[in-house]
Amino acid sequence: SFLISPETRIRTQGAAPIWMSTTTVNADMIPRVKAVEATEPTKSPVVVKGWVRTIRKQKKLAFVEVNDGVKSSLKGIQCVVTFDEVDEETIEEISKVSTGCSVAVTGLLVESRGGKEQSIEMAATSLRVVGMCPPDLYPLAKKRHSLEYMRTIAHLRPRANTVAAVTRVRSVLAMAIHSFFQKAGFLYVQTPLITASDCEGAGELFRVTTLDLENVSELPLQKNTTKVDFSQDFFGKPAFLTVSGQLGAETHACALGDVYTFGPTFRAENSQTTRHLAEFHMVEPEMAFSDLNAAMDNAEAMLKFVVEEVLDKCQSDLDFFVRFFDKGLKDRLAKVVSQPFARVSYREAIEYLQEEITKDPSKWQYPDVEFGTDLATEHERWLAEEKFDSAVFVYNYPKSIKAFYMRDNDEDGGETVNAMDLLVPGVGELVGGSQREERLEVLETKMKELDLDPKDYWWYLDLRRFGTVPHAGYGLGFERLVTYVCGVENIREAIAFPRYPGNAEF
Repeated sequence: SFLISPETRIRTQGAAPIWMSTTTVNADMIPRVKAVEATEPTKSPVVVKGWVRTIRKQKKLAFVEVNDGVKSSLKGIQCVVTFDEVDEETIEEISKVSTGCSVAVTGLLVESRGGKEQSIEMAATSLRVVGMCPPDLYPLAKKRHSLEYMRTIAHLRPRANTVAAVTRVRSVLAMAIHSFFQKAGFLYVQTPLITASDCEGAGELFRVTTLDLENVSELPLQKNTTKVDFSQDFFGKPAFLTVSGQLGAETHACALGDVYTFGPTFRAENSQTTRHLAEFHMVEPEMAFSDLNAAMDNAEAMLKFVVEEVLDKCQSDLDFFVRFFDKGLKDRLAKVVSQPFARVSYREAIEYLQEEITKDPSKWQYPDVEFGTDLATEHERWLAEEKFDSAVFVYNYPKSIKAFYMRDNDEDGGETVNAMDLLVPGVGELVGGSQREERLEVLETKMKELDLDPKDYWWYLDLRRFGTVPHAGYGLGFERLVTYVCGVENIREAIAFPRYPGNAEF
């Protein structure tokens, strides 16, 4: 057995900081070293624990690459098992080792005797198989698999380089987001996942119910109608999974100042594109006593901060993405950090697009662009990649294509709203935000125009009724950020278990 005691951070002579654990090998306390920390030779034994990536057996020795997946480490550590220098049980265990099995290997860290990719290797004195992995059944052979195939075995795909690297970058991004907002004095609030409100007014909601849908004839109906009576459901009214935490975050911003949410959201959009998921995460700050310019300033500072964190902490993973996915990735990310974001009004953006499309309409999938057009991805990417060659904020969108809560612009009689989208090269829209409509009468009128029942939003209207303030915020799709920073095309690689139409496995 391999029982691990509570881990304690220690330093050992001639080694980087490592984790201390107890293993029954030699019945001694043996310090455990993570592969990424194995940077110097040691004078006393250490133990490496992980999963076998490759094994090469020769007549007198075996080479076992062990990967523990921690930090930014695509490569594991090579363990050299010399048969004349190990115990008999290790010789027996070597015969059981195959790709995918878990092992604990004990020995000295020494300078590598071959190869330029790794300066340190382990001279093993003992190897024990912790968990077997039958090679005839294991679906992850050494060869490279397609990302589509890997999604069918999502429970195992973190063992593959691409998803492992994405997961490490995702972790750094998540921590960087929290760090940015915490350092800026924002409060982290958790808004409900179950709601009766449609934040976007789009109607693409997952319903939450405890009614027996398998027994349709017994569903309670409203009097003299065929409509379901949700007053008899669990919540006493229709309930849904949220598409956004924004409305809830506004309640706290209007009392506590600057807040942010970071949590799962859901949208029942029947889309199979590479940009959409049914379950995803949103980062949504709300700032009291702020306008649209403040929201754009904050979004720019936040994105620069988190990208710089990845550039600093995930070099080997970024090198992997450059090699296999996007040759210009690191240069593009460096430009995000170093170059100010451009800003252009929606009207100007439309004029630029019309001028460009006129040159050759056949190059465009959607050549018809005019005021009121909801920009397509090809339009967004042209603005970011060709026109400005940088991240660019497009602001002051037509009221007709934006959500009800966005503040009408006074200067054009409410034809546009004080809204913005942040467009980035390679992706298109990454952030969407606005100054919120803080005027009670204006907001009530807009809700009636969109056939939204004010009774469902009574609490939201109260924020305008009692001590209203100008406030603004934005939403960042976290998985879209992950794809952008990693240079991978499909958003289904940016989350552990992607949910999309027809797929809810695992």
